[in-house]
Amino acid sequence: MLDESKNRLLTQVGPGTPMGGLLRRYWMPIAAVSEFDGKSIKPVRLLGENLTLYKDLSGTYGLVDRHCPHRRADLAYGFVEQCGIRCNYHGWLFDQDGRCTEQPYEDVAQPQANFKDKIRITSYPVQTKAGLIWAYLGPEPAPLVPDWEPFSWKNGFVEIVFAEVPCNWFQCQENSIDPLHFEWMHMNWSVRLKDQVGPYSPRHLRIEFEEFDYGFVYRRLREGMSESDPMWTTGRVCLWPNTLFTGDHFEWRVPIDDENTLSVTWAFTRVPKEREPYVQGTIPAWHGPVRDAEKAGWISSHIMNQDFVAWVGQGVVADRTKEHLGSSDRGIILQRQRFLSDLEAIARGEDPKAIIRDPKVNRSVALPVAERKLLVDGLTQAELLAHPILGHHYAGDYVFQAGRPAEVAAAFKEAMGI
Repeated sequence: MLDESKNRLLTQVGPGTPMGGLLRRYWMPIAAVSEFDGKSIKPVRLLGENLTLYKDLSGTYGLVDRHCPHRRADLAYGFVEQCGIRCNYHGWLFDQDGRCTEQPYEDVAQPQANFKDKIRITSYPVQTKAGLIWAYLGPEPAPLVPDWEPFSWKNGFVEIVFAEVPCNWFQCQENSIDPLHFEWMHMNWSVRLKDQVGPYSPRHLRIEFEEFDYGFVYRRLREGMSESDPMWTTGRVCLWPNTLFTGDHFEWRVPIDDENTLSVTWAFTRVPKEREPYVQGTIPAWHGPVRDAEKAGWISSHIMNQDFVAWVGQGVVADRTKEHLGSSDRGIILQRQRFLSDLEAIARGEDPKAIIRDPKVNRSVALPVAERKLLVDGLTQAELLAHPILGHHYAGDYVFQAGRPAEVAAAFKEAMGI
């Protein structure tokens, strides 16, 4: 267990906090490029800061303070110009670097004062990659946005899924290094949700954890598996600092503030060989619900929704002083130790784990992928539909999260040739 002070240290992310300072050294996905096909401004809350994300008329993205420094009007209701965002209250204009470039009345009444040159609004760098919009809130020089290998895979249908989960980010990320929960939360609970009492999933017999450059790998050996199984030889990745990578999708746990987390999923589905070559135009993005409006509870029918139930069930901020960790929690302990070490590293002026600064290193960065051959080389439609795990998904059912819009489902089926 952790004492109360360590628990606060690992969970508080606002400006001026140690963990907030650590997480600000990484690029965070905060929106999707396709979200801006039909709008130009989106309010964002990230790491306890209220911000405004916009795309101006020249196509440049900016991320600035939510409020105009003049009279604190809400810039989420401003309007974009050729270069920057203009406050709708008195017309002050700001560029993506936070400079005030126009003050319509002051520029006429007191031009010699150059008042606008004295005004600066909080702004942060923004980049796009893999259909996502990324933000960096940390000290300069900023590292590179990681160019993970799956971002450049061919012949795949990609979709981006968001959900706002009302709990602290750290219990979400601890789920990323907890292989045992798959047996109970996803396999066995799904059996019980169907009003069946069995058969239960094969039990875990061994789990192992190994640290590597970009996080931790966890391996599992279950009943009926041999040590040649990819789940043991390759495993899955707890990607640093706030991500799960399963091979075909990433799940970022982006801290909104101390009590809320933005779940961001980037999911790749390989099209059947008969559909090659497949080139996706726009990567669709959608927001999934977490609550069941009819039953007035949490949605529990889909894989990630089941995770959400576990996370929020621990409380808004899990009280780790009351835990009783066992041998299956070794990955949890390793992750906490690494975060504490990273906090010490940045206090010494060093980079934390998994920061990429060399462009030569940041070229299609390889990660462990158990199903690499399937995802890169592909299978026929008949082989995919017959797959014991992927069959339902390839038939059109999105098993990971509830709420997939009909238009996204239709685009998926078209890509798959269904």
